[in-house]
Amino acid sequence: KSYRKIVQIRSEVRFGKPCVRETRISVYDVLSWLASGMSVDEIIDDFPELTREDIQACLAYAADREQRIRVA
Repeated sequence: KSYRKIVQIRSEVRFGKPCVRETRISVYDVLSWLASGMSVDEIIDDFPELTREDIQACLAYAADREQRIRVA
């Protein structure tokens, strides 16, 4: 999966939530900013440590997780 080099899960960072590379920015943070209407450019302006590739990786990670969810 293309996001695996970017999205990392480390137990000592943000209680093991998936985060972007060596940052403390979680996938959830990125997704919630996008959901609230922020553009990719606005996110990068506010968080210059993020790249377009990072944001795309967060979306790919979320899509992969969604695909694996089973409805009971």
